[in-house]
Amino acid sequence: MHKILLIEDDDAIAIVVTAALEDEGHTVTRRASIHGRDQELAKSIFSVMLTDVMLTDGDGIESLSRVRSQYPDLPIIILSAQNTLDTAVRATDTGAFEYFPKPFDLDELTRAVNQAIGAKSEQSLDITDAGDGLPLVGRSQAMQGVYRMITRVLRNDLTVLVLGESGTGKELVAEAIHQLGHRKTGPFIAVNAAAIPGELIESELFGHEKGAFTGAVAQSIGKFEQANGGTLFLDEIGDMPLDAQTRLLRALQSGKIRRVGGRQEIAIDVRIVAATNRDLKPMIAAGTFREDLFYRLNVVPITIPPLRERRDDIDALARHFLKLSTTEGLPLRQIDSRAVKLLQEQRWPGNVRELRNMIYRLVLMARDDTINADSVREIVGQMAPARADFADDSFALPLQAWLEKENPAAGTVYQAASTVFEKPLFSWALTQTSGNQVKAANLLGINRNTLRKRLNELNISAEDFAR
Repeated sequence: MHKILLIEDDDAIAIVVTAALEDEGHTVTRRASIHGRDQELAKSIFSVMLTDVMLTDGDGIESLSRVRSQYPDLPIIILSAQNTLDTAVRATDTGAFEYFPKPFDLDELTRAVNQAIGAKSEQSLDITDAGDGLPLVGRSQAMQGVYRMITRVLRNDLTVLVLGESGTGKELVAEAIHQLGHRKTGPFIAVNAAAIPGELIESELFGHEKGAFTGAVAQSIGKFEQANGGTLFLDEIGDMPLDAQTRLLRALQSGKIRRVGGRQEIAIDVRIVAATNRDLKPMIAAGTFREDLFYRLNVVPITIPPLRERRDDIDALARHFLKLSTTEGLPLRQIDSRAVKLLQEQRWPGNVRELRNMIYRLVLMARDDTINADSVREIVGQMAPARADFADDSFALPLQAWLEKENPAAGTVYQAASTVFEKPLFSWALTQTSGNQVKAANLLGINRNTLRKRLNELNISAEDFAR
């Protein structure tokens, strides 16, 4: 039996947490204030302390410094409804054993308590002036997992792979890891693999010596050397050519690079954060992405949710971009609740980036100081309102629209719909495999002769996808 101190001013949460911990065989003492906490700590020894952030007499995190100094071996688990990255980082800064945003999973909480019992909290992370400068915005439940994963990699140099659709903010996650981690005094260097011609990407990453190739009139320092002591962000890693993937893998394994045309190996000290909007596993099956490189990069995966899965954040994001627009020379505007609601009903295929651009346009075109629903309708135009289950119906909705429009004759519906479905599917497979029909057939799981026959019938040329 272990004694647990619970500092929580919400009666409903306190009752539920107490019941869950008592079911585990623990004894729970509950107080609702910082003053009550200090009284209990002074008279009893506890195995673990759970504390809310906003208490009746102050900020639970700010007051933890004296708890830390007086009870350095006491594991602390922080519970918070202030679900921002700033709160997650502040919790980590205290040396908290774990941080749980509300609402939390009771099973996860009880597991964390059991793990914390008898354990010493980690050394405090030196993070100063974290707050308004943090790049990520949002308190939705979908973003809480992102914040928790970020805080878990700040004290180490584990390689991080950030996954998410275009426009979700993958580079912002990389910047947060750098700005808040122990390499924050070093450089942050970003390179977009998709924006660099395949024949130049090795020179861009590793540098080159004078005369290494035509046009190399002087020595060039690559991104790895530029990022030495800091963080190297490899964006769109799925678009990197195979030969460059091989050299990247070698660099990650050895911690050394060699400039193009050079003979000397150069030791590098960088933290790698990679990102992609592509599904790398089908690419591995197709032979266009190295499996060993994937496992080297995918040490700590962080998946950024699309905006349609975090609609509750649109209000905060819109107001954030309104303030940010003033740095672009635009006037400061406000936005009313009806306009925000209309923004929350959109699909946002371009995610946060699309929302930002929309806000900038609204600011530019606004007729007065407050953006209203009419202004949003005028610019949004014919964007269809999103359905809560849109992601689940992503195939059904366009198929239904096509059937209603084309109305194929009875007896031909299956064949007609299959043809419409196959063409983009085969085009995708050929894109993934750079036009290699054998690999495309393997990726799709069909006979290559069947694929070749259907490509001819659909008038699709595999050569158009070669690169």
